[in-house]
Amino acid sequence: MHDFCFTIPYGLVLILGGIIGYATKGSLASLGGGTGAGLLLILAGYLSLNAFKKRKNSYFALILETVTATGLTYVMGQRYMETSKIMPAGIIAMISAFMTAFYAYKVASGGNHFPSKAE
Repeated sequence: MHDFCFTIPYGLVLILGGIIGYATKGSLASLGGGTGAGLLLILAGYLSLNAFKKRKNSYFALILETVTATGLTYVMGQRYMETSKIMPAGIIAMISAFMTAFYAYKVASGGNHFPSKAE
């Protein structure tokens, strides 16, 4: 599976969560954090997708995805430990931990793999 297949939806979930947090609680931190991290991930997914179309890997995008997911895992994990609230801190920490593991696997396996060309 290619990184952009999960990165773009992951970014959209974060943006949606930030908007919902702002709409329900008036939290500017949710709005800024969710949309900021989400947009960063969508940008990284877009860069990776464009590189894939050229049969190349975008290691910049992969590192950006990994750093963002790791940061979210840490921040939201800390927030969950302090508050014990599953929503949103626990859920985002868990999703981000899975995504961090996925990105670490992609880095270790050399990025996206390309199907052989049919001749």
